[in-house]
Amino acid sequence: MEKKSSLKSTITVSLTNYLDAGAIVAGASGLTLWKDYLQLTEGNLGWLNAISANCLGAAIGAIIGGFLADKYGRKFIYTYNMLIYMLGVMLIMLSVNFPMLLAGFLVTGVSVGVGVPASWTYISENSETGNRGRNIAISQMAWGIGPTIILILGTLLAPPSSGDTGGLLFPAVAAVAQLFGVGTPGPEQYIFTSRIVFASLFVVAFIAWTLQRQLDESKEWLDAKVSGQRQPSTFASFGSLFNNKTNIKTMLFLAGMYLSWNLVSSVMGFFQQHIYETAGGLTNEYANMLSVGQWIVIILTTFFFSLIVDKVSHRPLYAFGVGCAVMAWVMVLTIGITSIEGLLVFTALWAIQGGVSVQTFYALWASELFPAKYRAAAQGVMFFFVRGLSALWGLVFVYIYGEEGEGFTIAAVLMMSLLILSLVIGVVGAPSTKGKTLEEITRERYGSDI
Repeated sequence: MEKKSSLKSTITVSLTNYLDAGAIVAGASGLTLWKDYLQLTEGNLGWLNAISANCLGAAIGAIIGGFLADKYGRKFIYTYNMLIYMLGVMLIMLSVNFPMLLAGFLVTGVSVGVGVPASWTYISENSETGNRGRNIAISQMAWGIGPTIILILGTLLAPPSSGDTGGLLFPAVAAVAQLFGVGTPGPEQYIFTSRIVFASLFVVAFIAWTLQRQLDESKEWLDAKVSGQRQPSTFASFGSLFNNKTNIKTMLFLAGMYLSWNLVSSVMGFFQQHIYETAGGLTNEYANMLSVGQWIVIILTTFFFSLIVDKVSHRPLYAFGVGCAVMAWVMVLTIGITSIEGLLVFTALWAIQGGVSVQTFYALWASELFPAKYRAAAQGVMFFFVRGLSALWGLVFVYIYGEEGEGFTIAAVLMMSLLILSLVIGVVGAPSTKGKTLEEITRERYGSDI
């Protein structure tokens, strides 16, 4: 089977990234609305983050999806996974209490986790050697486009707050709420803003399910199956993965650089609007508008990154991206988050690092540095580890941060320290894979020991 139109298959698979980030940001943009509607505490919000697509839900899904993708093929994931996502989103749309909302976040998160290892693996395996980095970067653009569309929608649908009239399309939200017998302004009506946002994800998930079922199976996986590389069972695959010293060293490097960055990114992905509204003092509408601007910059930066990633050394690119992340937190600590200047500088720097992000390098290197027979499984294990610990960190963060952001400075210092750690690990351990085929990389790293 020839690799036909790697760009077309990349775009199709990248809808998974759109839905991953979309689910996180849809939850984040409506977090204050759900808090008011269901009378939630900061602890409740921490649990929503912990079991969502941002953390534990994705962690559980990833370790399952990684091994399933190696045993049954990449296409197996695309045939069924979006059905689980649609179920989770529907639960959130219809939620009337905290357990129902929690269950919706968990199911959606599991689906996101199942899809992530297969997606990065499939994109890498079906890319031409000179376009592998480009295609991974394009998949990350979808990770930026999702939040941008969700935040624009959230801004347009935003309910009134602090005396303003709300978003341009809020009258439509009120009209929809009235159809369900909720005609009085207040939390019960305002939550329809978030319900409609999640309904948009349901529609995109259905489109993704329709398109992804038509994908061809990965040639790399089929070749591994024919040559006997594919593991006969999940347990055998797991054992083989951890019995190889090269695998263990690689997983420690990738998980270390990704975890230290993701602990910060997971908090920002879920709590950014909430932080802007509490510590920053912005309305829900303006918090979403600022985040929209950030995601537009992320998309543009990622596009530029996609043009050069296969042509230049990865190490200085990585250092630049994480360096911007560190500077973002340095600036907000010195200028302050309560000033518009501080918010704008922080948002701009955080946006640039999002376009040259650690996750892009992680996705690229993790899909390059392992043999095909456990390429997805290795990613599933690392994703489980990273998102699982991010879940625990999310629970701790809400208590450090406080109900109204009184602990923001302490939290910011911790964030900056984690990013510095990611910078050091990534720069020291950056592999040299540019311009090499996956087969060449595997031979260099493993020889015949696969």
